[in-house]
Amino acid sequence: MIRSLTPDDFQEVIELGNLVHGEGYLNLSSLEKIYQMGIKNNINAHFIAEGEQISPTNNIHKSKARMVGFRLTYAAGKWPVDLWCTPEKWPVGIEDMCYFKCNTVAETERGKGIGSQLLQASIEAVKQQGAKAGVSHLWQQSPNNSAVGYFSHAGGKLIKEHPSRWNQQHDNSDYLCVLCGDDCHCTACEMVIDFS
Repeated sequence: MIRSLTPDDFQEVIELGNLVHGEGYLNLSSLEKIYQMGIKNNINAHFIAEGEQISPTNNIHKSKARMVGFRLTYAAGKWPVDLWCTPEKWPVGIEDMCYFKCNTVAETERGKGIGSQLLQASIEAVKQQGAKAGVSHLWQQSPNNSAVGYFSHAGGKLIKEHPSRWNQQHDNSDYLCVLCGDDCHCTACEMVIDFS
């Protein structure tokens, strides 16, 4: 089930984000800021995916929803365009471009279309907010380059590759890449989906 993310989900989002992307990827302060950047015209562009988890209690199985993925998306006009963006190559102006910040799916749930469902939910929300396109930086070194693959399947077009995008010398973050550690040389593929 796909539904809007709420502050009640923050702890699970932080835990799943740090498990999948590496320790320090999200914390309460950063997630609160991200959350506000995704709401515009009272429309929330952030979503979570829930699955069923069977847990035995007194020899009776009860199903309980558990988070299996999330999508964080910034509303158009509510995020800073930085040096890793190439707006002169975008199909729409900065004021009409949302930013697909993060798509995260638990390892056991990958390959089931959850990431695509989360992306589609965010696209529908940002269109209602007034966005005409969305940009993202996809992790080229994801397993089997799946990040770029699923985004391409959704209509994403490559704008530019940015080597060493997440290197700590560039962004001064506490994030540690799950592949490279604190000296990240992974490539970010700047990709755009035009839905105008």
